[in-house]
Amino acid sequence: AGVAKAHSDHILISGDSGGTGASPLTSIKHAGLPWELGIAETHQTLVLNDLRSRVILQTDGGLKTGRDVVIAALLGAEEMGFSTAPLITLGCIMMRKCHLNTCPVGIATQDPVLRKKFSGKPEHVVNYLFMVAEEARELMAELGFRRIADMIGRTDVLQAQDAIDHWKADGLDLSPILAPAKKPHANVEVRCTTEQDHGLELALDNRLIELARPAIERGEKVRLELEIVNTNRAVGTMLSNRVVHAWGEQGLEPDTIHIRLEGSAGQSFGAFMCRGITLELEGDSNDYVGKGLSGGRIIIYPPKASPFHAEDNVLIGNVALYGATGGRAFFRGKAAERFCVRNSGAKAVVEGVGDHGCEYMTGGRAVILGPTGLNFAAGMSGGVAYVWDRDGDFASRCNPGMVDLDPVDDDDDISELRDLIEQHHRHTGSTVAERILDEWPEILSQFVKVMPTDYKRVLAERRRHDEEMEATIHENQTGAFTALRK
Repeated sequence: AGVAKAHSDHILISGDSGGTGASPLTSIKHAGLPWELGIAETHQTLVLNDLRSRVILQTDGGLKTGRDVVIAALLGAEEMGFSTAPLITLGCIMMRKCHLNTCPVGIATQDPVLRKKFSGKPEHVVNYLFMVAEEARELMAELGFRRIADMIGRTDVLQAQDAIDHWKADGLDLSPILAPAKKPHANVEVRCTTEQDHGLELALDNRLIELARPAIERGEKVRLELEIVNTNRAVGTMLSNRVVHAWGEQGLEPDTIHIRLEGSAGQSFGAFMCRGITLELEGDSNDYVGKGLSGGRIIIYPPKASPFHAEDNVLIGNVALYGATGGRAFFRGKAAERFCVRNSGAKAVVEGVGDHGCEYMTGGRAVILGPTGLNFAAGMSGGVAYVWDRDGDFASRCNPGMVDLDPVDDDDDISELRDLIEQHHRHTGSTVAERILDEWPEILSQFVKVMPTDYKRVLAERRRHDEEMEATIHENQTGAFTALRK
């Protein structure tokens, strides 16, 4: 009910039977509950609180047949998700190697040799879903329904089978699941009929768009200074939308629009921000900073009058730079958990992270100038992280499953690392960055380069191939020159 009151458009109930093949076997077998329990209780709770008409209920987790679709609708779901079954129609044989880059049928891998083994076609999925729909149509006809919408919440047409003679089913009572949802009054709807009012007309971005019109319309530089509070969510997102509409996905020249803010930002600060926009925040921010960052630049540092040491305090919330594809971010302070999860292109500098940093990262760069939490780099398959391991205990906090820990001794790596630290110092005034630069290059021995094993192998092979090609070209040119002289 709280999620609906918070103006969510969709609520997804995900059951225990589906999920990624990357999950541990113990989780697959012993964690979670059936989606039937969740969708029934959610539907009943929302109807009881007269909130059902505001949201669309979705469910997934092992749905395979038209019968599953019909039961989900009767229990209260309006939309159903399929994943495992369509994957099987495309050739998946459920080897549960999705996280190892060794999928033998070429689905969950970036290995070019294995990808050649992929034989799936879109028509296979279309054919499967047509059969699911046909079975659902037949069952609906038997029950007397013409539309899915008419079935939502109609648990009265469901009948539970007699209890199976099994010790786990002893005393099991399914009547609460199959009970019709109680309506507080006669006009309560049992499916989504009204749109949520998100109050977008009150968003701070409306003001930013108006003030940034010279940049949006003519590409002129704009400098703004405003205050921000934690109810200002997704600041910069609507502005980015206008910029991309006007200038295309490449956006504007870097730093065309520079917005300096003071205060505490709400969730998703700088989400999906495009190239050409810089958000500079003197204060702190909530979760999802830079989510989906797409070329913009984010700078956050504590108030200059703060008496505390920035590097010892959490500055931004959880899941910063989730799914970022480009841009840069500089944070003078610590990030909470899941920093740079699924980052695929952004470059970021931060002064410490919580658990699960750089999880499932596929590209970009992350510079950690401070301590990390546990499980760092779990599932990391691309990109590079540089960690300042001043206490020498980083190896015990890193997940070694897919990465190597190397010294920073390559000239290109050293140049890249120094450049990012210098930018961090210039934009945030970081004393940590200043100390590192003062002790450069001796301090390099305390840095660890975290690099995915397969990614390093691919780069090494590419470098060797390029060297061989250059040698061949050189030999051909030298031979031709010799023959010409003769």
